[in-house]
Amino acid sequence: MKGKNIFEDFDCGKLFFKGNVEDISKLAWNKHAKFEGVELKHIITAKHTDGKFSCHLVKVAPGKKIGEHLHNGQIEIHEVVAGYGKCICAGEELEYVPGNIGFMPADVLHEVIAGPEGVYLLAKFFPALC
Repeated sequence: MKGKNIFEDFDCGKLFFKGNVEDISKLAWNKHAKFEGVELKHIITAKHTDGKFSCHLVKVAPGKKIGEHLHNGQIEIHEVVAGYGKCICAGEELEYVPGNIGFMPADVLHEVIAGPEGVYLLAKFFPALC
């Protein structure tokens, strides 16, 4: 079933891994422990990749943000799949619209600020976030 946008398609998609198929729609949305209005769905986790990589759907509600933070020793990549907003990485403002990709080197401060429609990402971490 196709959703209204590519983010919804991912949220209703499948993960194929070592002969298994996981229904992504059955994975739980997790509220971010620190940032209000931010939720993550852990699609590919450390258990799939021996800790080397993880991939997450991320929803940032309209007008909310993933506040300034960094990941010690982790590279982070954001693929913007719906909505819009901006990312400030090492003081540089990046436009977050569908099709744009943000790259956060390890140990670099960054934040994501959603526009009035929210912003929806595929976030990837090297090594795995969880």
